[in-house]
Amino acid sequence: MADVKSDIEIARAAKKKPIVEIGAKLGIPSEHLIPYGHDKAKIDAAFIAAQKGRKNGKLILVTAINPTPAGEGKTTTTVGLGDGLNRIGRKAITCIREASLGPCFGVKGGAAGGGYAQVVPMEDMNLHFTGDFHAITSAHNLLSALIDNHIYWGNEQNIDIRRIAWRRVMDMNDRALRHIVGSLGGVANGYPRETGFDITVASEVMAILCLSVDLKDLETRLGNIIVGYRRDKSPVFARDIKADGAMTVLLKDAIQPNLVQTLENNPAFVHGGPFANIAHGCNSVIATTTALKLADYVVTEAGFGADLGAEKFFDIKCRKAGLKPDAAVIVATVRAMKMNGGVKKDDLGRENIEAVNKGCANLGRHVQNVKKFGVPVVVAINHFTTDTDAEIQAVKDYVATLGAEAVLCKHWAEGSAGIEELAHKVVELAESGLAQFSPLYPDEMSLFEKIDTIAREIYHASEVTADKSVRDQLRAWEEQGYGHLPVCMAKTQYSFSTDPNLRGAPSGHVVPVREVRLSAGAGFVVVITGEIMTMPGLPKSPSSERIRLNEQGQIEGLF
Repeated sequence: MADVKSDIEIARAAKKKPIVEIGAKLGIPSEHLIPYGHDKAKIDAAFIAAQKGRKNGKLILVTAINPTPAGEGKTTTTVGLGDGLNRIGRKAITCIREASLGPCFGVKGGAAGGGYAQVVPMEDMNLHFTGDFHAITSAHNLLSALIDNHIYWGNEQNIDIRRIAWRRVMDMNDRALRHIVGSLGGVANGYPRETGFDITVASEVMAILCLSVDLKDLETRLGNIIVGYRRDKSPVFARDIKADGAMTVLLKDAIQPNLVQTLENNPAFVHGGPFANIAHGCNSVIATTTALKLADYVVTEAGFGADLGAEKFFDIKCRKAGLKPDAAVIVATVRAMKMNGGVKKDDLGRENIEAVNKGCANLGRHVQNVKKFGVPVVVAINHFTTDTDAEIQAVKDYVATLGAEAVLCKHWAEGSAGIEELAHKVVELAESGLAQFSPLYPDEMSLFEKIDTIAREIYHASEVTADKSVRDQLRAWEEQGYGHLPVCMAKTQYSFSTDPNLRGAPSGHVVPVREVRLSAGAGFVVVITGEIMTMPGLPKSPSSERIRLNEQGQIEGLF
């Protein structure tokens, strides 16, 4: 067998075109591109605004089964499908999120795809890129500084320092900062209080940037952030301490979508990166809606499995932005089916049809769930060399019993040539007129009923439990006019339940709601279940230990 090149070796050998040529493919004049070097650029607001009257292309969502240590390849499939659609003569744009430094140096790796289905420049995308995350971090922490400064200089808004809801952020996994005491050191440094850090991708500012339609909307949403409460429990907004204007200034460039290219020189918009746990886990509305005006097909993805990412894509992003997806692709692997069927990671290379059949229940649940939104589904089997023909056929046969089709995809090894069949199937579904998209619940349903609906319909839970304080908080928000908001479930990505070790398709479990948070600027209520962390930690052997510059000054170890 020939040597298999690493993702970074493949990316380094890419024959990239100047970014103005990629823009020209989409009809974007060079004067409307703001270049960051030769291979990436931002698209300016004037060009975006001028596209509003144009007809939309077809919107395709790529989602997946619950992630396993075996790896699923959702971003790789998203990029591969975009290339595949272009290969069969459809004008397609791929829309994905930007990578967080935390996972890159932690355990998960980057977010640019893999093998011969990648977006480049891979190194830049997985590191500082165009500085969007740094701008979001700065805007978030400016608000943090202004809150403490407001209190220091007399606290005109009467903020109760025991009820400050705004923490600080950084784009790194650092468990030591989860819970800290700030403002120590005496009178000159302010009032000591408990606080902490979240990772930047969990910031409400990130979610706001990704849901805003333009700069004016961005400023309004930033002003609507609730930073804390007064002693009478009335909310204090970011606009009350005059933070919204300066925060918008810091984000004026970050809100513009980034244009890059795939290994096959097809256009990709890479913009925003909200957590798929604590936020809605999708790329920016501006990037998606702009792409829909410029292409026949837009392929985008949502974070983690369909129980988290796809549900939030449909119930939050599509609801807020008025989007109507035409088809959905659910990514699965034979290896992950075996893991869901009880096989240990070290034994995945051995054929085990029985485990594949047992593990398919997880895939089946996701297929049925996505269909509940009125979106037609196709399954992409992301191929691994250890897969046997019998195992692949077992997945195909199972999916056929659900009234859907599973297609074998070899894009990791072969690029667009290995995913043509899926591209044709996606076109067939998208053009069929079968899509009758509808969110899972109506705006007017109560907040707790929304939580209960997701738990029962998507997670197949028997009930939701919540303390009286949580229920009272939800009712109070309804009385304050926030009852129409969608809910954003924070739950382990590894299971339909709140127990990360419960694989497969569990039913009848209980979903305990630990806490609820109002993201008034982003426009959703975060519902925290189980043991979800908003600041991850690093593993015992983080990826950073293997990242270095070689003698040629090239980066090694990123993936």
